[in-house]
Amino acid sequence: MLFAAALSRFLRFPVALVWVAALCGVLGGCGSLRVVSGLDDGASTEAVRMWHRWVDSGGDIAAATTWERRAAPGVTVAQIEQAFASVAAEYNLRAVGELPLSKELEARTGQPQKFLKVYSYCNPSTARRMLDFSPAMAAYLPCRVTVMERADGLWLYTLDMDMMTRMGRRMPPELKAETGRVRDAIRALIDRGAAGEF
Repeated sequence: MLFAAALSRFLRFPVALVWVAALCGVLGGCGSLRVVSGLDDGASTEAVRMWHRWVDSGGDIAAATTWERRAAPGVTVAQIEQAFASVAAEYNLRAVGELPLSKELEARTGQPQKFLKVYSYCNPSTARRMLDFSPAMAAYLPCRVTVMERADGLWLYTLDMDMMTRMGRRMPPELKAETGRVRDAIRALIDRGAAGEF
């Protein structure tokens, strides 16, 4: 019995060391340490926050990577759209398109639908500089906000701009400032839209 306990303690220590050594080897061998050292200062905080949202949502990656706001009671679609127009003008964002999905579904089915519409915005100069920095960011353009009617009212959804601006590799200071302004604009769109503030 004593021998088994001693053997168990002896084996536990080396096994832990082997795991740590293997992890360091894998991280170093894959270049992960080099990549991690080039990430934005807020990257680890954002990664942990996103991880918790992913777990809390039961593994819904969309819930983990988006912002959502429930519109205040009594706020109408017209008020949300007025708030969007005000914010876009203040932050120099261009409204570059709308996709009225519920109207399209009504036309196709002949049946009334819950409200569902996607609004697209862009700052062309910031978009160009961001794509020069990371061409793959083209998949996220333009910035979008969706307004949808659920059983408990109107909801606004958009991509988590903190994840987009803080979780990647370190940007040049000028680009960081520009993307920060776009982030603030998108946050203002959903905050003020949900409140009906214009």
